[in-house]
Amino acid sequence: MSLLEIENLRVTFDTSSGPFAALSGVSYRVDPGEVLAIVGESGSGKSVAMLAVMGLLPPSATVTADAMRFEGRDLLTMSAAERRKIIGRDISMIFQEPIASLNPCFTAGFQIEEVLARHTDLPRRARRQRAIELMQAVGIPEPKRRLASFPHQMSGGQCQRVMIAMAIACAPKLLIADEPTTALDVTIQKQILDLLMRLQADHGMGLILITHDMGVVAETADRVIVQYMGRKMEEADVLSLFENPQNAYTRALLSALPENATGTRLPTVADFRLAGEDA
Repeated sequence: MSLLEIENLRVTFDTSSGPFAALSGVSYRVDPGEVLAIVGESGSGKSVAMLAVMGLLPPSATVTADAMRFEGRDLLTMSAAERRKIIGRDISMIFQEPIASLNPCFTAGFQIEEVLARHTDLPRRARRQRAIELMQAVGIPEPKRRLASFPHQMSGGQCQRVMIAMAIACAPKLLIADEPTTALDVTIQKQILDLLMRLQADHGMGLILITHDMGVVAETADRVIVQYMGRKMEEADVLSLFENPQNAYTRALLSALPENATGTRLPTVADFRLAGEDA
């Protein structure tokens, strides 16, 4: 049985100009221990889809789907209280921009312990010790001292590690990483990705990786979904996608990589449409 199954997901936002369709019938499947990459340009609906799974879209959003199941349980018919028991424990998410996502009014230690207090029966002292172990596991130096640090007192890479510690605190079965290396320098990017892959392998988690970086996809993913304007353009295993892309938009993405450039100008999606193909 798949860990997460979504069929024909549609998300519409109410705006002053009328309804805006952010997702137009996309489907996803993630198996235990699998790394699924979702790629596509900004605005293609990658984050919106995962926020719909987490139940974190604003009231202006209307979410419909033929099915949205986690371990066979229907997320669409589940009560808010039942869903809150799953979110943060069995399904966790690493959000973009960690400094903006962490609460500036609370210390890193408090925010990690809050997850444990919500989803476990650990006493206060055990939660503190677990928070130290988590900070150490994600590579934060001097974890005991950093428990008392506020987000603004930490670097971007350290804040990202705190978010990862929060996300894995309850050993989730599914981890969603939304652009986990955005705004980090190249060295820290590699450390964060290596950390995620090690945690995924150690715990057998399903991992959904949202990214713009096709190099990251090639190195980490088992399967790839390509999105454009709220629609799924292509889905394939990672080797097939890079060696033999079937969709014009996928070919445009791969051709736009600097290492694939054949002239003085990188191609765009429009170039593939002019060639008579429909992206």
